Amino acid sequence: MGKVRRGIGGFWCAVGVVVWMAAAAAAAGARADHPACEAARAAREAFDMQIPFEVIDGRIYVQVMANGRGPFRFALDTGASGLGRADASLVAALGLAISPPVANSDGVATAAADTTTLDVLDVGGLVKRDLRVITRDYNRGMSPAAALSGIVAREFFADGLLVIDYPRRLVSFSRRLALSPTQEGALRYERPFRVPVSVGSLVVEGNLDTGANVAFVLPRALFERVPGTPLEPVGQGRLANTTVDAWRSTVHGPFVIGQASLEDVEVRVSARYPELLVGAHALQSFVVVIDQRSRALAVCR
Repeated sequence: MGKVRRGIGGFWCAVGVVVWMAAAAAAAGARADHPACEAARAAREAFDMQIPFEVIDGRIYVQVMANGRGPFRFALDTGASGLGRADASLVAALGLAISPPVANSDGVATAAADTTTLDVLDVGGLVKRDLRVITRDYNRGMSPAAALSGIVAREFFADGLLVIDYPRRLVSFSRRLALSPTQEGALRYERPFRVPVSVGSLVVEGNLDTGANVAFVLPRALFERVPGTPLEPVGQGRLANTTVDAWRSTVHGPFVIGQASLEDVEVRVSARYPELLVGAHALQSFVVVIDQRSRALAVCR
């Protein structure tokens, strides 16, 4: 069983130089004297791609073309690594071959996952080719209304600025626009997409995940440090590779991420979950702007 990992040596050094140059160019394109959230209000002409999306239980769904066929409904998931995922239904529809498995982590457990290759994935005219993606039955346990054919993951947008405008139900992408970590309102991250989140008087790191159909998941240790209503069991929370015991509570907060501020929020609590998760229900009234070239993002009103 293989693992997805970066190589070493001259090739990756060359790639590193290219990535660094792209990041430097992006940083130069971001006006440090302009607020980060201005990028969310740029004119249509500034974007290479702009398409509508629908929201079901907080999750974002877009229409895509795969291998020249479709449209297929894919979720857009910033919590998913790599370029994408293919549901078993898409593998069957396109007659895709199954490739050797790779190790895949859901944040709690690691398991082997089959892979396949998409020749072309087209999201509103933004095209990637020869994508090796994980495949499994992603629709297990989902309602028919939430069924999907695959997932567009975060690295699909790694070479530009991604804008997820929940109020307008619009996702946009630009290689010309940029964020700088020094701009007002920008949040710098090292690991995607973990940024500072205030919970009452505490400041902790939270993982922004548009694919999670919750508002927040708190590790039990963090929950015990903030005021909340008594815990009530809600059964098992299902992750990609495992399940975890889950409880619910209402936490006053406020939870503050960028320009977003939320009070009296129903949250999930798990002793096994390793970090604060900021899910789709917490973000659905805001605009999320992400620039992976400069490792900066903004959450805007």
